[in-house]
Amino acid sequence: MYRKILVAYNGTAESRSALEECVRLAPGSSAEIHLLVVVNPPPSLLVGEYAAAAIINVEEELIAEKQKMERELADGKTLLTAAGLSVVAHLEVGEPVNIIKELVEKLKIELVIVGHSRHKPWAMRWWRGSIDAVLVEKIRCSLLVAADPQRSPQK
Repeated sequence: MYRKILVAYNGTAESRSALEECVRLAPGSSAEIHLLVVVNPPPSLLVGEYAAAAIINVEEELIAEKQKMERELADGKTLLTAAGLSVVAHLEVGEPVNIIKELVEKLKIELVIVGHSRHKPWAMRWWRGSIDAVLVEKIRCSLLVAADPQRSPQK
């Protein structure tokens, strides 16, 4: 049985399937469930005289995104604790794959659960890559990719 599980969540239906998969695993109340929400800062181009305005807009976007993700984190934690799980919530800012990798190492995580989007056609995942493919190369623990069984795969 896994003792330390990290569940990546962002409020989407795909990531909600990761929460539901964690509950289905029934790791028990003795397992540590680390619920992670990552605020991915918006990319910004700071050029010449527009730099000050761009910085203000980026900061405002980041504050709004943090507030939204705090609500998602609370909702995800509520779902997991209602299932009798012991949950530690993490709200981080940065690139999701790197944050997950850092927490896996720091917390000695044994299993990472992520949701999988079936909305992108296969070719788009292949050419542009996917977080699942990048993540599996970076972490040194098991990875469970949860898919929503209610959604049919696109052809």
